Amino acid sequence: MGAEAAKARREGSAPMRVQHTIEPVYDARSRVLVLGTMPSPKSREAGFYYGHPQNRFWRVMAALFGAPLPQTNEEKRALMLTHGIALWDVLAECTITGASDSSITECIPNDIPWLLERTCVEAVFCTGAKAASLYEKHCAPITGIPCTRLPSTSPANAAVSLDQLISAYRQILPFCIR
Repeated sequence: MGAEAAKARREGSAPMRVQHTIEPVYDARSRVLVLGTMPSPKSREAGFYYGHPQNRFWRVMAALFGAPLPQTNEEKRALMLTHGIALWDVLAECTITGASDSSITECIPNDIPWLLERTCVEAVFCTGAKAASLYEKHCAPITGIPCTRLPSTSPANAAVSLDQLISAYRQILPFCIR
C-alpha cells in the first residue's frame, strides 16, 4: 500500500472520482479568469467556489474591491461579475482524496477555450501551484495564454497570511473593471 493510500485509510477518506458540477461564473465583459483545481467537498456541498468556511478567497476579493464580505452564492457571483472576473476550475474531472490537490490524478480538463470564446479575458490567474501546473500542462498549449500563479487561499496554506494573500492578488487589479 502506498503512503497516500495508507494516509487516506487512517483519515477515513479514500481517493474518489469527482466530476465538476459547478457552472463557471462569467459574462461577456469578463476580462480576468481565475482558476482553481477542482471544487473541494465543502464547495461541492455549498454549490459554489471556495465554499469552505476557512478558505480566505472571498475575504481577499472583498478586500481588493473595498466591498462587504459576500455571504450568499448570488453575492459572490455578483462581486466577480461586477469587476470583470470569470471564475472556474482547470479540471472537469479527476481522482482526488478529499480536498488534497497533491492527490489529484487521472485529470480531464475543463473546456477553457469554450469559456474564452465567450468573454474578453486578457489574463489567467491560478489559485495555487497545482492549478497553475495543471493549466500549463493541459490548457495553455491550446489557449496560448500563460497563467500567473497566485498563492492558494486554502486553510491548508496557513503559512501565507491574509495580508500577504491580498498583496499577491492585487496582480489581478489592472485587468479588472473598476
